[in-house]
Parts: sequence; structure tokens; C-alpha cells
Amino acid sequence: MKKPFLFLILLSSGQLFAQAPVRKMQPVNFSQVTINDKFWKPTMDKVATATLQACILQTEVKTPRIRNFEKVARKKGEKHEGIFYDDSDVYKALEAIAYSLKNHPDAAIEKTADEWIDKIAAAQLPDGYIGTYYTLGDFDQRWTDMSMHEDYNGGHLIEAAVAYYNATGKRKLLDVAIRFANHFNDLFGPGKRHWVTGHQELELALVKLYTVTQDKKYLALSHWLLEERGHKYAKGYTWTDWKDTAYAQDVVPVRDQKEITGHAVRAMYLYTGAADVAALTGDEGYMKAMNTVWEDVVYRNMFLTGGIGSSGSNEGFSVDYDLPNEQAYCETCASVGMVFWNQRMNLMTGDSKFVDVLERSLYNGARDGLSLTGDRFFYGNPLASRGQHFRREWFGTACCPANIARLVASVGDYIYSVSPDGVWVNLFIGSQTNLKFGKNEVPLQMETNYPWEGSVRITVQPKAKTRFIMYVRIPGWATGEAVPGGLYQFVDKSAKPFLLTLNGKPVEYKMEKGYAMVNREWKKDDVLHLHLPMDVKQVVARGEVSQDQDRVALQRGPLVYCVEGADNNNQAWNIIVPEKTSFTTTYNPDLLEGITTIHFQSPVLQVTTDGTSVTTEMKTVTAIPYYSWCNRGQNSMQVWLPRKIKDIKINY
Repeated sequence: MKKPFLFLILLSSGQLFAQAPVRKMQPVNFSQVTINDKFWKPTMDKVATATLQACILQTEVKTPRIRNFEKVARKKGEKHEGIFYDDSDVYKALEAIAYSLKNHPDAAIEKTADEWIDKIAAAQLPDGYIGTYYTLGDFDQRWTDMSMHEDYNGGHLIEAAVAYYNATGKRKLLDVAIRFANHFNDLFGPGKRHWVTGHQELELALVKLYTVTQDKKYLALSHWLLEERGHKYAKGYTWTDWKDTAYAQDVVPVRDQKEITGHAVRAMYLYTGAADVAALTGDEGYMKAMNTVWEDVVYRNMFLTGGIGSSGSNEGFSVDYDLPNEQAYCETCASVGMVFWNQRMNLMTGDSKFVDVLERSLYNGARDGLSLTGDRFFYGNPLASRGQHFRREWFGTACCPANIARLVASVGDYIYSVSPDGVWVNLFIGSQTNLKFGKNEVPLQMETNYPWEGSVRITVQPKAKTRFIMYVRIPGWATGEAVPGGLYQFVDKSAKPFLLTLNGKPVEYKMEKGYAMVNREWKKDDVLHLHLPMDVKQVVARGEVSQDQDRVALQRGPLVYCVEGADNNNQAWNIIVPEKTSFTTTYNPDLLEGITTIHFQSPVLQVTTDGTSVTTEMKTVTAIPYYSWCNRGQNSMQVWLPRKIKDIKINY
């Protein structure tokens, strides 16, 4: 393991200071993890086939995205087609391809990616600039309007390049990204031009570029971009939206921010970059700000599904506790961003509460954005529907399909972390990895049928006896905490005990920040076995969340459940969940690609055939995991179910 080191960071003031990194751990890269999980592997296979093929079809045939790069290379004065940020979708698709090639090698798709990379490289200008909108348009206007996503596109270029290099070892796209980053660094930074990016993304991407190149100027440049915000440097915004600086998280400097504002996706990318910089520089101001803003999000502005961004008008936040259900925006990309940000917060602090939120967003708010077939998508993810919602083939602004594709394909990035003293098991996903402690190799294998079952077996196969700590996350939901901060709470806060055994016998462990720490000398064939309780929990919201009052939601393990009309006589709005309702569960291998359903007896309201009155009848109601709804056509759905007749709404 590498030891922490000191380095110099150049601030916008021109002063230098030395700080030590404060990251508790480093993530184990997706390229070092092989996933064979029964839940995630089939989904990843769908992404590798159906989702990526949809992205390729849209990128090459149905939209002009690749064609724009070809036009630049031809140099015939052709005009740009599409939207100014369309380049980013090509890069996100390439990033998804890179991750996918690790667990699902495909020579044809890799060939397509290499062809795209050749076209991208041919479209890069000698000074390193790349951006088809301005190169094919008013070139003199490049880098004059901060809202036009030039650096956002460049950030996704960098992320794709790093991922493709890690997956394949090929440098061509990485070299394009380095030239772009150097071009940006030539123009912007201390003593040069100011720049407040309209759509944050470059900040976190530059940290990734620093990680793979170890060139400190990229980390310094990311830090500088963060320091630019909140000083009224923004200019050139052509969109009226940008006149509201809260929309772009630009009211106050990042280190002084205390609450979440504006566009949800931009906020997530900004705070991911800020957490990266805080962890790698030891900047206490950023660390404090990130914790404060995180609490504002999770304690007051997060949906039960881990989604964020209640308002469609600004694709983001409104006021505290405004968490509507049917009108919830909850953009897929925002849930993807929640996974990014919470991972970085966990790496910085070693606190499992961040992975608790990451897991909630991953299994619910984000996973919901991708159909079970892999070729249909949600942009927004409501928590209730009267049947008007449906999954779409594509979008004019097509950030979500490639974004959810790259998240699912890269889920290996989020399972394990390592620190000098041990290995951290964050997510329970069947997989294998090979770690190293000193000179000793330690292969690790995790076997589980999570999230349907709570049994997790971790087998250790060190080449020689090796002492280290195994940090195993004990989810908050398994100890009686629905979410950190109490925005949502279990009706029954008592929790069945989890059990941790080693080679079939109880093992001694200590709890620290939500991790069970097993410190021992590990030998070949040691098996650590975690048993988590998987009972059905009823969830209620704080009183300030007016939309959920006198309502209850269901959760089992990490999964939020919903009632969908397809399982309940085409009705989801006529069901009551009284207090003291009991629940049973059944695993259905042939339903929605294999799910555990929840069943309960409920008073169901029905309109009589003559339409003159309403009757109440006890019926068995079926609930399904939220992520799986709307895969059987358009029909009604609810996550939050009423406890009283006054909140019933009957569709007929």
C-alpha cells in the first residue's frame, strides 16, 4: 500500500500550502473486480448488450453525435447538428463500454469504441481544444460563454479516457484527454482567466486524471475551479436560467456553502469533485462544507428511494421537505450523482452512513432509470403514478441512458476499498478480487443472494498467513435506522440481530462508524459469514414532509417497495395499510426477472357496478421492488400508501 505523501497546492491567491491526504481508504478499481452476482451480473449483461447497442444506434445512426466529429475531421465547413452538449453523450457511452468490457468482453463493441476514438482524436485541434459545437460553428466564441458545456464535455472525455485506459490499456483517448486538460490549463488558473463552469463535471474528472497520471497540476486545477465559485466571476451566460446563481451553486464560495440549491445533477458533480479535492488535499474548509451540505440533502431533501431533486422547473431543489410523490422529478442522473458523491464521502471519512445512502440510491432511485430489457429509460423517477408514466426509447437531452449504463457497468468500483490496515466490504455483491498487503497476495471471494437474502459469505485465500482488518459494513437498515438523520423512520425501530461468524463460529469484532472490524491473522479458506435480517419494515416520514403524512412505505433490506396496478386488479390508489398489518414474502423467479414480492391483507375500496357507492373488501395486496415497476406497460403505482380512508383515491 502506498503511504500518504505531502504535496503543494496552488490556490487562486497564488499562495502555496502543504497538506496531507485524509482519505481513509482507496477504492478497489472495477478492473480488479470480477462480478458474478445473481442480481447485478444479469443487469450488467443487459447493459453490455441491449443498453450499449441502444447507445450505439442513437449515437451513430439516429442522431448526429458521431457525425459531428466526422465533420470536424473533414474540414469542409459543414454545420453542427444537435445540441451543444451532445459530445458528452458519446464520451459517457465510451465510458460505459470501457467498464462493460471488463465483465463482458465483446470484440465487436471494442472495435466500435476504437473507431469512435479514432474519430474523436481526428477532431482534436492542434492546441488541444475539442468541441464540435464551436469548431463547426462560431469558433471565435469558444471559451466565452461559461454556460455552454465546453468543459462539461471535456470532463466526460477525461472520465471516458481514464476508464478506457484502465479497462484496455489503450492510451489513444487518454492522450486526447491529456492534451485537452493541458489546453484548459494553459488558458485558466491562477493569474490567468477566471472560469465558473456552468455544468460542473471537469472538477471530478481532473481528479481522476491526476490519479492515473500522478501529475499534480490536474489536482491543483480542480481545486482552483472550486475556488472560483461564489465570487461573481460568472459571465457570458446566454440562458436565462443562469441568472439565478443558486441554480449553478454559485451564490457563495464552495467552502462556505451550507445548503443544497439549484440543479441536482450539477450539485452532485460539484460536491463529488469537492469531496475528492478535500480528501486528497486535507482542505478542512471543504471537508466541513461537504458534511454540512450532505446533512442538508439527506436530512431534509432526499426521497425514500435515494432520489433527489423534487422540482422539474429547475431539475433540482426547491425548499426543505418538499418531497412530492406523483410530481417528483428525481432525475436518474441525480441518483447516479448521489452514488458518486457518497462514495467519495465514505472514502474520506470511513463512515458507513455514506454507503447506506449510496446503496439506497443505487438499488432504488438509480436502478429504476433502466428497464429490465435494458433498452428503455426513465429520465425522472416519480414515487406515484396514475398510469401516465412510461419508459422511453431515448430523449432529446440524452444524458440519462449513457449515465445509468456507465454506473451499472462500473458497479465493481463501489464494492471494496482498501486502507493500509485492511479491506473494507461496502456493498454485498457476488464478486472476486485480488488484493495485496505488503508482499502478500490476498484473493477474496464474496458469495451472496443479496438483496433477496441476507446471507453474505466472504472467503479469504491469502498465499501466506496475513494480518489485516476486515471492515464489514453493517447497514443502518439492519440495526433499526431507516436513513441517517431521521427524515424517514421505521415504525418498529427494534431490529433483529445480525450475526457474524468465522468458519462457522461466532467471531470477535468491534464496531466503528457502522463497520464490524475483524482484526486477525487470516489464513487460506477462512470464511467470514454475515447474516442480515431481511424482515419487512414499515417506513414513515417526518411530520414536515406533508405529502407523506398518514402514509406508510415498505422496505425490505435495501429495497424500497411499491404497489403496482399490474399485480392488484389494475389499481394502486385504493389500498389502505392499517396499523399492525402483517406481511409475508415470496421469491418469484419468473416474475420481473426474479424478485421477492411482499404480500399483505388490506381493506381495498371498490366502486359498485352501478357507480352509486363504494365498498370495502379485504384483499391480498402484492408489492414489488420499486426499481421493477413500469416494466409491464403503463399502469398505476404508489410507494407511499395511505393508512386512512380519507387519503384514498380510486381510479375507475
